Amino acid sequence: MTVEQFSVAGKTAIVTGASSGIGRTIAERFADDGANVVVCSREQGNVDPVAEGIAASDASGRALAVECDVTDRDAVEALVDATVDEFGGIDVLVNNAGASFMAPFEDISENGWETIVDINLHGTFHCTQVAGERMRENGGGAIINLASVAGQGGAPQMSHYGAAKAAVINLTSTLSFEWADENVRVNCIAPGFVATPGVESQMGVSADNIDRGDVKRRIGTSEEIADIAQFLASPASSYLVGETITAQGVPRILETPDV
Repeated sequence: MTVEQFSVAGKTAIVTGASSGIGRTIAERFADDGANVVVCSREQGNVDPVAEGIAASDASGRALAVECDVTDRDAVEALVDATVDEFGGIDVLVNNAGASFMAPFEDISENGWETIVDINLHGTFHCTQVAGERMRENGGGAIINLASVAGQGGAPQMSHYGAAKAAVINLTSTLSFEWADENVRVNCIAPGFVATPGVESQMGVSADNIDRGDVKRRIGTSEEIADIAQFLASPASSYLVGETITAQGVPRILETPDV
């Protein structure tokens, strides 16, 4: 048995929303495996520690921290230019940047709706279009979108977020077909509850208290999502195109009603 096909060593990856949580874990995982990673967030001070941590670790990959608001097209152009200037190209894009808040639909203002859609959907559009152009010019690559189970079904109190993530899932399917002939694979991950700092602050569940060996659970870890991201970025997933991988622990099923 070999595991070389799961390696991302030698690749260059941009990971958006990489200051904490899933994005940071993915960046650290890729760098540890030998990939060069560009970590970005809206504030430079939030991603500098990520790059510094990678540099101070035993990771064989290098890291570059770039301030980037994914809703700003000029900032995204600058992010991609900085990546190419530093590492010579782009092999992987992980569209992880996102945001949300909980509110009933009738209480969501126009500004609130536009803000969430702008970050989650338009941000993915900007990064994918700009980075994808470089990939298509240089022989291909892999794009990994982060959606949510909220985009696959109803999402009470999160209609704006669910709508945006549903659009990301649809974009994944459509773009995977359009760019397949140019050797760009587009896939998506739809996580359920994951023990990120944000979820921990809301639900009080720490990743330290989660047993990855326990199958029956409703919350996962950032490392488990990073496992999937590495698979999708690696040659091991070469036959996977346009798919959305749902990672939510025990699946929701129609249970037998009490009679």
